[in-house]
Amino acid sequence: MIVAEAVGRVLAEAGVDTAFGVVGSGNFHVTNALVAHGVRFVAARHEGGATTMADAYARMSGKVGIVSVHQGPGLTNAVTGIAEAAKSRTPLIVLTGEATDVRSNFHIDQDALAASVGAVPLRVTEAGRAVEDTLSAYRTAARDRRTVVLNLPLDVQQELVEWRGLIGEPHGTPSAVGSLSAVKSPGTLSDAESPRTPSAAELGTLVRLLAEARRPVFVAGRGARHARAELEELADATGALLATSAVAKGLFRGNPWDLDVSGGFATPLAAELIRDADLIVAWGCALNMWTTRHGRLIGEHTKLVQVDLDESALGVHRPVTLGLVGDTATTARTVLHALASTGDARGPVGNARGSAGDAGRGYQSVEVAARIRAEGRWQAMPYDDEGGDGLIDPRTLTIGLDDLLPGERIVAVDSGNFMGYPAMFLDVPDERGFCFTQAFQSIGLGLATAIGAALARPDRLPVAALGDGGALMGIAELDTVVRLGLPMVVVVYDDEAYGAEVHHFGPHGHPLGTVRFPPADFAAIATGYGFAAVTVTGPGDLAGVAEWLKGPRDRPLLVHAKVAGKRGSWWLEEAFKGH
Repeated sequence: MIVAEAVGRVLAEAGVDTAFGVVGSGNFHVTNALVAHGVRFVAARHEGGATTMADAYARMSGKVGIVSVHQGPGLTNAVTGIAEAAKSRTPLIVLTGEATDVRSNFHIDQDALAASVGAVPLRVTEAGRAVEDTLSAYRTAARDRRTVVLNLPLDVQQELVEWRGLIGEPHGTPSAVGSLSAVKSPGTLSDAESPRTPSAAELGTLVRLLAEARRPVFVAGRGARHARAELEELADATGALLATSAVAKGLFRGNPWDLDVSGGFATPLAAELIRDADLIVAWGCALNMWTTRHGRLIGEHTKLVQVDLDESALGVHRPVTLGLVGDTATTARTVLHALASTGDARGPVGNARGSAGDAGRGYQSVEVAARIRAEGRWQAMPYDDEGGDGLIDPRTLTIGLDDLLPGERIVAVDSGNFMGYPAMFLDVPDERGFCFTQAFQSIGLGLATAIGAALARPDRLPVAALGDGGALMGIAELDTVVRLGLPMVVVVYDDEAYGAEVHHFGPHGHPLGTVRFPPADFAAIATGYGFAAVTVTGPGDLAGVAEWLKGPRDRPLLVHAKVAGKRGSWWLEEAFKGH
């Protein structure tokens, strides 16, 4: 077989089940090889969309994402998606043809391009190394949680290679690269790996800090999405409240001590309780400016601990009292055992999975439990409805959708002035119910994110929340939604503008003609692609959504919501302070 076919076969036998892409001459053979060996190929309409779909699929499935693109412009079209994945440490492989002849129209420095956005550039260098180079890319993505651009030079792709199986497998030739069986899904540890754990002295310090804390709070990030049980048990033993970063929203859903998201999307109650904490432990969480509101959610005398697999992540955004390198679940379990052995554990706190009626230790008081029940969700917060004159208040819209849509949902949110409304007012069932591709702060990724997430979790209703600007950037992928037969709800929050810029520059008297636009009929556009559609200008129009939900849901639904936008969102006011 040729090298291109070998690369596809290696990935298929490594366990890849789904790939995304746009096919050109440079990735034609490798894509067909993936398909021939049982990998589902999802054809997108743009390489940027394909890459974001693969990113979202990896986040929601726990598997390595695969995207296949043409050389040169295929790769450059994918760059924004690659940057998002790389900044998010998504395990992703970008298969791309490569024109190495400088005379080719397609020639660019693909290594430099990949490295410039934080991806790892690798290459299949010759036929004899095709299997080993491909496995190396897979391991780098899976073990190191990195986004890899695997260059496939056009001339090398056509070289012949004898298939002898996967390197390191029983039917193959052993190699220093090691056995593929040692690689498992990101977020898990293989039997062949020894999880890195903090030193005894570091663990002892954390045990002491937890034992001394009167108002501890745990903030869990994407690196702790596999550690719910361990963190809840440790929280029960120490009286800690539970919160998450935005990307881990839903992790503690149903727990009576769940504050939901920390940061710009935090409820007033969550912000108050986190700010008053005397100890914050960040579990697999970067503690960036969004999660801490530029540090304002960390009290002047609050001790800060960070636990992360990546040593380079410790203390990057905020100085920490203690930084520990280790898997979050393993570390939490070890600390719990240490607390129990020293007698510092505060014991079971009421029914931590139930009523919390017997709470009374640490931060887990009866008073706090009552406040969380009364004030812990944005839906409970009073507000002055600003709808009318053919516009609906985005809060009213989103609360109405939250009431209508089934609980088993997976929500993907684009970036923009609107983004907090679905992020805060749409509940999700667990940590696999919210997909937030926001590390690069690009608009236009939301629809593709929803497609990748939907394919990873076909058991849930996919919901894409988009602004009008981002919707128009990614609108070609409406065709992909219809072609795949996804029963998706796409909600467009339409204020006929790039709302973030309007509210950032408008108050200072700057002209806004470049960021305002005439009305677009999103319902008509979506209908042209094959969607069902409803236009919402007031609460009564949500009846159209209710009718669609009754079935048969044989076409996806686009909700064109004409939203009131008199004021900028408070979360963007926070964000602008970082620019």
